[in-house]
Amino acid sequence: MAGGWARDGAVQDQIDASVEDAVNKARSSLGKGDSLIHCEECDREIPEARRVAVPGVRLCIQCQAKLEKQQGKSSGVNRRASKDSQLR
Repeated sequence: MAGGWARDGAVQDQIDASVEDAVNKARSSLGKGDSLIHCEECDREIPEARRVAVPGVRLCIQCQAKLEKQQGKSSGVNRRASKDSQLR
């Protein structure tokens, strides 16, 4: 049951779109191809266990952590059609 001018099922459509966006983002960040032996940022050796566990790995653990911390600063909230985004 939707409220106001929204049609029935609109809330579920928004939830589905948010989940689909998150899945697509996660899939796009997966490595592809052969793993590097040395980190492409700092040139440290990437341990063999990491190369085997994460196919296509390109960064050492420290550089990957820095990258994820920087990416975490952006909003993880899907504001598509939210009232807050419409007011801006």
